[in-house]
Amino acid sequence: MDLKKLFESWPVYRQLTGADALARGKAAESQRSAGLQPRTAAADSVARSVCPFCAVGCAQKVYVTDGKVVQIEGDPDSPISRGRLCPKGSASKQLVTGPQRETTVRYRAPYATQWQELELDTAMDMVADRVLDARRKGWQDFDADRNTLRRTLGVASLGGATLDNEENYLIKKLFTALGALQIENQARI
Repeated sequence: MDLKKLFESWPVYRQLTGADALARGKAAESQRSAGLQPRTAAADSVARSVCPFCAVGCAQKVYVTDGKVVQIEGDPDSPISRGRLCPKGSASKQLVTGPQRETTVRYRAPYATQWQELELDTAMDMVADRVLDARRKGWQDFDADRNTLRRTLGVASLGGATLDNEENYLIKKLFTALGALQIENQARI
């Protein structure tokens, strides 16, 4: 490479000799960056979603190529976040593509030392059976003065900050219908 081409490849030289004196355009652009394409350019489809990390509800655009998530970005059309995501929201692609993500139902029986895989229907039936059993065992129709209670102290709910308003509403309805009194969310504690 001759000396002239070497100087012309430096952004400072292009900034001082060209029309881009503030180096906000072509002067700062390298050959490598000029040829780059955004990860989203080849996406087959874009799904709109909501960030799962907190109850703010920042909108996201999920870019999918060949059935796999290739990028997740903030949605600029969102009146809540206006295209911005916090560091956790920006890293939410890891939730669906990370190699450490469990994709099967894992169960460890009481006193067992090993985990085993279960079918989803089996696991859901086990959860439902245990919830109904705890409800039945903790059920109270009346107190000592024969005041009507119709409640259970055998079931409680503690929601996390990753739940949005709609999920919290449905959980509140479900646990109230089960007769539970202890229904709380982490955001209020």
